[in-house]
Amino acid sequence: MIERARRIVVLSGAGVSTDSGIPDFRGPNGLWTRDPGAERMSNITEYRRDPALRARTWQARTVNPAWTAKPNAAHRALARLEETGRLVAILTQNIDGLHQRAGSRRVIELHGTMFETVCLSCPDVRPMREALDRVRAGEVDPPCLVCGGILKSATVSFGQALDRAVLDEARAAAESADLMLAVGSSLTVQPAAGLVGLAARAGAPVVICNASPTPYDGLAVAVVREPLSEALPALLAAPTA
Repeated sequence: MIERARRIVVLSGAGVSTDSGIPDFRGPNGLWTRDPGAERMSNITEYRRDPALRARTWQARTVNPAWTAKPNAAHRALARLEETGRLVAILTQNIDGLHQRAGSRRVIELHGTMFETVCLSCPDVRPMREALDRVRAGEVDPPCLVCGGILKSATVSFGQALDRAVLDEARAAAESADLMLAVGSSLTVQPAAGLVGLAARAGAPVVICNASPTPYDGLAVAVVREPLSEALPALLAAPTA
């Protein structure tokens, strides 16, 4: 199937980056599995309401392993596939930028990016490093420099809607696919997970590569459980002629 496909679309999740030293969320060693309270940091209502939670979140941002992480073999395999012209889009739930650092250019960031900040009260957007410098200098909950509002990373938290234009672009890519490859995602977070079903309804076969079962496994023509840094290079090494 991979050899025949000419319009491959990938939906990627946190499991792609675990071999780069970035823990996933719901896996056996996931961030929320080990510390259930950490999930509150990704809830927009809690984040707005609780200054102490925001302070904890800012401290966690300063030591996020993604700042020093490097792309692994799975990221690089997808970048090589893109070079063949047969991978038309990576629809990623990840915010770590590792697909881009591996060389991928056709990346749609469904859940935003950790490399910028946004204000919850005004349109100001700035590089995340500026806010982190302020935290390291002693500001526990740095406010917006324009209006004094609450700052957060430019990521989509629980309780926030995905950017409509981004979601529309992702849906169009999914519907155009002749193969949907879902990698490293639990496929439990909507609407991102629904892109798999959208591709299948449009006629694309679905291949799921994930360490644990997903709600969409019954829809897939193949399910792969091997570690992604091993499985993806092997799967995508198929001849392209």
